[in-house]
Amino acid sequence: MGRLSRRAFALAVLSTVTTASGTASAAPARRPREVREMRGVWIASVANRDWPSRTGLTAAQQRAELMAHLDKAVADRLNAVILQVRPTADALWPSPYEPWSQYLTGTQGKSPGWDPLGTAVREAHERGLELHAWFNPYRISNQADLTKLVASHPARRNPEWVVAYGGKLYYNPGLPEVRSFVQDAILDAVEKYPVDAVHFDDYFYPYPVAGQTFDDDAAYDEHGGGFATRADWRRDNIDRLVLETAARIRQTRPATRFGISPFGVWRNAATDPLGSDTRAGVQSYDDNYADTRKWVREGWIDYLVPQLYWNIGFAAADYATLAPWWAEVARGSRTKLYLGEALYKAGDPAQPAAWQDPAELSRHLTLAKDHPELCGHVFFAAKEVSADPVGAMARVVADHYQQPARPSR
Repeated sequence: MGRLSRRAFALAVLSTVTTASGTASAAPARRPREVREMRGVWIASVANRDWPSRTGLTAAQQRAELMAHLDKAVADRLNAVILQVRPTADALWPSPYEPWSQYLTGTQGKSPGWDPLGTAVREAHERGLELHAWFNPYRISNQADLTKLVASHPARRNPEWVVAYGGKLYYNPGLPEVRSFVQDAILDAVEKYPVDAVHFDDYFYPYPVAGQTFDDDAAYDEHGGGFATRADWRRDNIDRLVLETAARIRQTRPATRFGISPFGVWRNAATDPLGSDTRAGVQSYDDNYADTRKWVREGWIDYLVPQLYWNIGFAAADYATLAPWWAEVARGSRTKLYLGEALYKAGDPAQPAAWQDPAELSRHLTLAKDHPELCGHVFFAAKEVSADPVGAMARVVADHYQQPARPSR
């Protein structure tokens, strides 16, 4: 539940009326009406993007930085933080499956001296925030040398699970044993902590790299015989990951939701008449082998947050085109639809002129209100929520978040 702000408290105090006799009669104090919608922020730990700000901070410094992000979320009347706790086949909690993340201490496998995920869950809940635990399923490392991983790393113990691609290392989604292991690693956190949701990002099969091939020949030869094409087999692998993870979450902790934040374009209409009127260079169905539209239509997951990281009027992928397209996809489904917002682009001189206007993101939220299927927004990411260099987040709060928010479910 949202806390009573100083402004709301002052209004309640002033809500006394004067009777005809001139005495003050206290009217019942009213808390502001609370709205139910997703108001989220991603906190990315990979490469120390948002938190921790750098490796090697003391446990007290790491905790203080994390608490500052939570406090800022409360101050902006958000109701959910999505904390990345498994950025590269590692862990931000004491996991029996995978090593401590290098992004904490600078050394993979070294304990930071505290439990970041456990602390985050407790402190978020004390502030009235949901804590969604964000896991990257298949990325092992942002470099391609297996020997640079800690000796106990599962990828070093099972090198046959690993595919090097684009200068990085990935677990092979086509291997059933990989899919089972990834779920085991994730479910350990769900068993230990009352997280409000398990959250996947957009990295399933990796984004295409020109001139390179993701080498899953052996896995396809062994497991792909029942499929007309390799692409169909790859999509089935990701479908299985989604369905199996959803089932195991329900079995382990029924109150915990399962959400996914994919690339914002399922398919272009030129590729598929069911697709959006866009000309995106990437299509999640064809390039990440993620049939995101099906997951929503079939109600396989609890929520979807397509990353609509484009401005209104952007020719190749117009926010004003994609938001209603996704609303139509979600109509009648049990899957809640939230929209991912590119706060990080606001004020960036490398971005189009629209992003130099602090009101651009506020216009996104105004547009979304015309579609009841769109149930909220998540902002990328925490660093920009805190710094807000051109006031885009402050404008969103002023225009749309004056009322406290209830939990999003």
